[in-house]
Amino acid sequence: MAAALPQTGPIPEQKPDSGQEQPAETPPIPMTKPAVSSEEPAAPEDQSATGEMQGPPRPPLTIASEPDEEHIACMTKLTAMGATLKEIPRIDDGNGCGIDKPIALASPLPGIELKPEGKMRCETALALAQWMKTSVISSAAALENGKIVTINQASTYICRLRNNASAGKISEHARGNAIDIASFTFENGKTIGVEPRREDPTLTGAFQRAASASACLYFTTVLDPESDAAHETHFHLDVLERNGGFRYCH
Repeated sequence: MAAALPQTGPIPEQKPDSGQEQPAETPPIPMTKPAVSSEEPAAPEDQSATGEMQGPPRPPLTIASEPDEEHIACMTKLTAMGATLKEIPRIDDGNGCGIDKPIALASPLPGIELKPEGKMRCETALALAQWMKTSVISSAAALENGKIVTINQASTYICRLRNNASAGKISEHARGNAIDIASFTFENGKTIGVEPRREDPTLTGAFQRAASASACLYFTTVLDPESDAAHETHFHLDVLERNGGFRYCH
């Protein structure tokens, strides 16, 4: 026969009472990770964090200087394309907002107006003219609305943070590097607005998708209505210079 198991197990002895309550163990405090600087945040150009880590005070933002030879070379190319523009006095609105050698662009190409007239750097205007001439005009021909006669812009130079946030990084609009395009008006009077068209099976949808994709050949940031809620009604296009020639296109 197998031996029977005992009815109860051994009872552990209680530790003697020291008379003092043992303090709870204090968990180790993790070390704070250092802030990481990045040229391109994980989110698109116009999205910013709502707060920043505390640290040493940062040097005040300044307006980037533009070498005379680079500005002259850009102006030569832009005027050769038939743009209508004028050079205006240096803009300095403080806090890093401003343009060293700004222009007021009325028309990037002959027969195509920019409404309203926009203030920007020459490099931004040149990218707009090249994009329109080599890509947008030919794509729009399939729509049979006639030629594009007006680019309706929603924003060029303006002193603000990204997405009009109250904290975060300064917008490329505040440096003259960006333009927001809301719609295109055609020769027959029809205006096509920029809006979510990822699933649009029409020629209009195809035109907008072609325009968005080709913009990345000329601008380093392209945000379209599919990128986020802040860009549902326009293209955001800018010429922010990143390390390694990196481009962000969505």
